[in-house]
This record gives sequence, C-alpha cells and structure tokens, in this order.
Amino acid sequence: MLKRVLALAAVVSALTAPTVAGAEDYPVRPIKLVNPFPAGGPADIIARTIGQRMSEILGQPIVVESHAGAAGVTGVDYVAKAAPDGYVIGISSPGALAINPSVQTTMPYNVQKDLAPVSLVVRVPEIVVVGSKVPAKTLPDFIAYAKEKNGALNFGSTGPGGMPHLAAELLLLKAGIKATHVPYKGAAPAVNDLLGNQIDFMFADMPILLPHVKAGTFAALAIGSTKRSPALPDLKTTVEQGFPDVLADNWYGMIVPAGTPPAIVAKLNTVVNQALKDQGVIDKLAVQGITAEGSTPEQLSALIASETKRWGDVIRQAGISIE
Repeated sequence: MLKRVLALAAVVSALTAPTVAGAEDYPVRPIKLVNPFPAGGPADIIARTIGQRMSEILGQPIVVESHAGAAGVTGVDYVAKAAPDGYVIGISSPGALAINPSVQTTMPYNVQKDLAPVSLVVRVPEIVVVGSKVPAKTLPDFIAYAKEKNGALNFGSTGPGGMPHLAAELLLLKAGIKATHVPYKGAAPAVNDLLGNQIDFMFADMPILLPHVKAGTFAALAIGSTKRSPALPDLKTTVEQGFPDVLADNWYGMIVPAGTPPAIVAKLNTVVNQALKDQGVIDKLAVQGITAEGSTPEQLSALIASETKRWGDVIRQAGISIE
C-alpha cells in the first residue's frame, strides 16, 4: 500500500512540476542582462537599448547589471556560473570569448563547455586616434612619424587582452612599427590621458571616441573595417589606406550558461533578432556608430571559433601574455 501511495505521489509531482525545459511560459519573472563592462560605455548602451525592446516583446522586465573587470572576463564568468534557466543572460565582446582564452594563463571558465551562444548582437567599428601632440592626420602619416620616433611612442587601451589592445598590436605588426602598451581599467582613464597627451594614440570602440573626434580634440586616422561608417563618413578605412589586414571590428554576442534548455535559447534568439530588426533600435544604435546584426546560435559559435584563431595568431606573433 505504501509503495502505491509513493508511486502515485511521484506521478502527481511529475505532472504538476514546472516545465523548466519548456519555453511556453518563459519568462515568468524579470531577467538579468549582464554587461561585463563599466556602466555608461558602449556595452551598456547596447545592453539597455536591446534589453528595453526585448522586455517589451517578452512582457517582463530586463534588468541590466554591470559586472565589470578583467576585460569582460568577470562578467562573463558571472553568466557562466549562473543557473541555466534563462533568467541570467549576458553580452560579451571578443575579449572574454575569443581573445583572453589565448592570452591569460588561467581562465575561470571554458567558453565551449560553460557557455551557450544565443546570437550575434551588434558590430562596433574600432577607430584609431591620436592626441594633439602627434602631427598626423592620416594612417600613412602616423606610421611614418612612428618610424621616426623608433619605439618612443606609447598607446593606451581599455585593458590588457581587449579588442583595443589587440587592434593596436595588429597595426604595429603589419606596419612594422614599435610602441609601448599602457593598459587602463576602462576607456575613461585612457581617454583622459590621451586628452592630456600622456599617451600618443589608441584604438577604441567608435562610441567612446566619436564625441572627441567631432569636437576636434582627437584626430581620427582610420576605421579598422572594410567599409566606412555613416557616423564618420569621411574617415577612411585601414583597407583604403593600404593596410587590408588591419581589421578590428569589435562585436558583441549574447550568451547564456551552458545547460540552458534549448527551447529557451531558441526563444531568446527569436526575441533578440526581432529586437534588432526594430527601426527604433537600429536608429538609436546607428547614432553611436553601432550596427545591429543578429544571427543564429550556430553562426555566433562559428564566429567565436574563427576570431579565437585569428586573434590567437596575433597574440602569438606579438608575444602577449597576461598572468
């Protein structure tokens, strides 16, 4: 008798338990969207713009939280260790997904094992600028000037192993010039030191540098892309200026913890791609020089793999490592 009661209880429990793996009722509570960089930067703008539209589509709040540190690794680690139920999602640039695994001797997570891709979200062109004491207005002018200085120049980055760091290292390799890397904890202190001529040049996401370029405080030399940006239509690409291999489009992809039910991943993919097709979202991002993209999970996975190889080659050639 006791066995039959227990069996019946097990059946009832199974029938009334919440369907965690299903996406029919998901989400039933607010979702946390993790930005792995400081609040107010490009990643924050992207997360809040897309998160707001996703929230409207899903009918649940999406709360953006910054978990900054270690060029995005801290925030991505937070996502990797969260419960795989769709209520903690994140965005990340290549730094924490495709660059740092080749740079750092130890990583707190494994990209392939601990994370699941949802969708490519946006592309953000990297531009290279110089401070007021550098007499260069084009990329060839700057390279000639750097060769004259014979290694005396220095460049800032938003942190070791991030896209701005690797973009500059790629330029040094392809142009045959030398300069000293000065890493900062985020974009703001690097920009401040470039304004004060404590550093000579830097790469960064276009939204960070755009106000200074438009104000004339920085001279923009090139955009590290195959095509010009509508936000700076007169700025020539690295390709146009004779450096077709110096390509440094930054990008951001949406990720969730590994083990998140496939139905929830599929629903998130549908919703983020729907948000990225919204004209209001497109326009709001475009003003910052950001291009809305979108993809399948498989396409983001392939992008991570190809970027890991590409930047891994640069890292090895430049002899970069981070303890």
